[in-house]
Amino acid sequence: MSTARVEGPAWVRDAVFWHVYPLGFVGAEKEGDPQRPVVHRLPHLVGWLDHLLALGANGLLLGPVFASQTHGYDTVDHLRVDPRLGDDADLDALLGAAREKGVRVLLDGVFNHVGRDHWAFRQVIEQGPSASTASWFRLRWPEGGWQPGVEPDYDDFEGHHHLVALDHSSPAVVDHVAEVMSHWLDRGVDGWRLDAAYAVPTAFWAQVADRVRERHPDAYLLGEVIHGDYAGVVREGHLDAVTQYELWKAVWSSLEEGNLWELSHALGRHAEFLDAFTPQTFVGNHDVTRIASRLSDERHLAHALVVLMGTGGTPSVYYGDEHAYRGVKEDREGGDDDVRPSFPAAPEDLSPVGLPVFHRHQELVALRRRHRWLHTARPSVVSVENRRLVVASEDPSGGGERLLLALSLEDEEVALEAPGAREVLAGDGARLDGDRVVLPPHGWAVLAG
Repeated sequence: MSTARVEGPAWVRDAVFWHVYPLGFVGAEKEGDPQRPVVHRLPHLVGWLDHLLALGANGLLLGPVFASQTHGYDTVDHLRVDPRLGDDADLDALLGAAREKGVRVLLDGVFNHVGRDHWAFRQVIEQGPSASTASWFRLRWPEGGWQPGVEPDYDDFEGHHHLVALDHSSPAVVDHVAEVMSHWLDRGVDGWRLDAAYAVPTAFWAQVADRVRERHPDAYLLGEVIHGDYAGVVREGHLDAVTQYELWKAVWSSLEEGNLWELSHALGRHAEFLDAFTPQTFVGNHDVTRIASRLSDERHLAHALVVLMGTGGTPSVYYGDEHAYRGVKEDREGGDDDVRPSFPAAPEDLSPVGLPVFHRHQELVALRRRHRWLHTARPSVVSVENRRLVVASEDPSGGGERLLLALSLEDEEVALEAPGAREVLAGDGARLDGDRVVLPPHGWAVLAG
C-alpha cells in the first residue's frame, strides 16, 4: 500500500473557501414541499460573490442545494435543485457567475443516507422486495412476507429514523453516487464535500472517487470526518482531504480555558496529518456553535483566526464569522437554526459593528496569500505555557521563508522567545526586542523569521 503524500488538485493549494448554508442564507422555508412552486432564491447568492472576493477568499463551499424534506441533509432527489432555492437554471447561473470571477465551487453531497421521501425509497415502499431499488438499502422485511402498504424495517443514520441509510456494498449505489457527482461536475462544480464520510466504508469512497476522477481528474473530494484515522480515510478512500475537527476543537477550547498545551498537542497532530495530506481547516461551520459564541473574551477571536490562516491546511470561513456573528448550536430539533441564519439582500446591508473583524480577516487572508507555501507547511511548537504559545512554520520547498505565530492570553504585557524573528508582519502593538517579541495584554503577532 502506497504511503506517498496525497497532494490533491493543484488549484486547491491557493484555495480559501467561504462556507455558506444556502437554505438558511436565503431565508427559505423550513419544510420542503414538492407541490410548492419554485422560488428563485439562489440569485441572492450571486450578489455576494464580491463579498467573498473582498474577504480574500476564492472558493464557495455550499451546503446542500438538492431537493429535500427539511434541512437539506434528507435528500429526496440528488439531480434536482431544491425548489425552495430555485431550479437548474438558477444553479447554472450561480456557477457561471462564480466561474467569471475565478471562484471555485464545492457542493455538499449527502451520500450516506437519504430522506424517507427519496424516490428510490418510495419505490421500495410501493413495490416491496421486487423494487429495482431494494438493493440500495439495508432492509428487514416482515416474517410473514411483504404486503402492500407495509413498510420494511431499515437501518437509519445515527438513530434518526427519517434518514434512511444506503447500502454501500450495493453496486447500484456506487453507480448512483458516481453518476450524481459526475453530473454536477459536468455542469461546472469543482468538487464535493462528502457529508458523514466517516459513516461510509472507505472501500465505497475509493470506488466512487476512482470513477469520478476518470472524467474529472481535477475534482476536489473532501470527506467530513470528525474522529478517527484521518490519514487512513484519505488514503483508503482515495480522497484528497478530510475535515480537521481535532484542530477546530483545540483552538476554541484552549483559548477559552487558558490551556494552550491543548493547542500545542493538536498542532503536533496536525503536523503529522500534513505529512500525509492537507486537511481542511476551520473555526466554524454549519454544525457547531460559532467561534464568537464559544469565546467569552472577544479579544481572542483574532487568536483563533491567526491559527486558521497561519497554519498549514485548506481554510474555510463560515458565513457570518467574518463579522463576528453569534450563534449557539443546541442538541434538539431545530437546534441548528441559530448557526444557519439568513443574510441581508446585499453586503452593504450588514451592520458596521462587524467591520473590524471583517478587516482582520482581510488582513490575515492576505498575509496567507503572500505565503502560499503555508498550505502544506508543518507547524512546530517553539515554546508553550498555559497562556503563551509560539509556533513556527517553514517553507517546505526549502525556499528559506519562515513564519512565527506568537499568542498570549495574559492580562499583562509579555515578552516571548522568537528566535530568528526579523519583522512583525501583523499584530496590533506587537514589537521585536532582540530575539523576543513583546505582546500587549491578550496580544498576538505574526513574524517573519
